[in-house]
Amino acid sequence: MNPLESQLDYAFGDTLPEPGQVLELAPGILWLRMGLPFALNHINLWLLADEIDRGNGPERGWTAVDCGIANDATRDAWEEIFAHQLRGLPILRVIVTHCHPDHVGLADWLCRRWNAPLWMTTGEYAFARMMSASLPGVDGTSMFPHFQRHGLTDAAMLEKLQERRNYYSSLVPSVPQAYTRMRDGETVRIGGWNGAHDWQVVTGFGHAPEHASLHCAELKLLISGDMVLPRISTNVSVFAVEPEANPVQLYLDSLARFGKLADDTLVLPAHGKPFRGLHTRIAQLNQHHAERLAEVLEACVTPQSAVDIVPLMFKRALDAHQLTFAIGEALAHLHKLWFDGALQRRVGDDGVIRFCRN
Repeated sequence: MNPLESQLDYAFGDTLPEPGQVLELAPGILWLRMGLPFALNHINLWLLADEIDRGNGPERGWTAVDCGIANDATRDAWEEIFAHQLRGLPILRVIVTHCHPDHVGLADWLCRRWNAPLWMTTGEYAFARMMSASLPGVDGTSMFPHFQRHGLTDAAMLEKLQERRNYYSSLVPSVPQAYTRMRDGETVRIGGWNGAHDWQVVTGFGHAPEHASLHCAELKLLISGDMVLPRISTNVSVFAVEPEANPVQLYLDSLARFGKLADDTLVLPAHGKPFRGLHTRIAQLNQHHAERLAEVLEACVTPQSAVDIVPLMFKRALDAHQLTFAIGEALAHLHKLWFDGALQRRVGDDGVIRFCRN
């Protein structure tokens, strides 16, 4: 076990829901997993017992939190859930934490399948719509000049990246044309036949435009999405559409907000296993970024591009999928140091942006 993991309390041990099955973590709170065709091979999804009046009187059913990617395997897994795990009740509402494909990919299918509304923050909904439509600036081709400005010259890798130009829209072919807005600090009432509870929306930044986690103080539960994960650090990247962003700072600021929750909160993450030890994990993540920033600052005694920094931060071979996130994350740490005044930024005669210590 990773030594950092050993400092956390995994409430259900190594027990995992099987494909097409669920685990009931508490009355009316179901955990299910869907596969992903990446190194990160799964996403956790959640079903919350609910009761909503959709115009014909109170109706019992479920609120789904996150959806999985749009592919046949995930649709088939959902159909198994529908057939055997919903206790004969419908999906009444679909909540999506953020716009990344593993979270929103099947939202339109689920909403159409059950005539259920989509709930998202405005920032996440807008980006999902833009990227699914492959609008200029957020389409796959926008990454090429962005990465080249930051030092990617490997012709073979650029060729592999060409295969990813339709990556997002292939996993998120459509997004519902309407949504219900979620806002930071507001409460969402979920439940009824199983006992209703207030879940507070906690927005986080740095990983996605306006990520929504859900916290129930009464149940001491946090559906954290990707903002707090037990084993891996959340990706924070600078993308072409916001080329001078400071996502590391945004993410660290967001972590501080989660640190105000009770330490014995059971965290339900999008990846990995449910755990307790929220404050410990936040301290680990802060330490992780502090160490990465120190390494990057030391390396920048000579001018470094984001691509130059990648092997310093990621000491393993990376495929094209992983490289896109690695360059974005290397650049995010360079930007944090640049915004803090510790680095200068210069454009070379070759058009590549490099950073150097003051």
